[in-house]
Amino acid sequence: MNAPLGAIAGARSGDKGGDANLGVWVRSDEAFAWLREYLTVERLKELLPEAGEVDRYELPNLRALNFVLHGLLGEGVASSTRFDPQAKALGEWLRSRVVDIPEALL
Repeated sequence: MNAPLGAIAGARSGDKGGDANLGVWVRSDEAFAWLREYLTVERLKELLPEAGEVDRYELPNLRALNFVLHGLLGEGVASSTRFDPQAKALGEWLRSRVVDIPEALL
């Protein structure tokens, strides 16, 4: 079913110098199994086209994924011309993206 990713996932994001840090988590093992397969680096780049080089880290005990978007903020907060220079809204931007979620998870 097409729904915002935020229908099943939480997210938190912020800046780490010129890089953005984006954590995404879900509440059940079933949802994490889907998230782990669905939200690859390639898919993240489709959902957030402004992302350049991205590293993904799995945190299965937290049912979470963490992404580092390298260079998204240029030289850092003080020099960034982005609307969201600290990447605080990046997680909500990802959660707003409409994706195909299995109905059993909704």
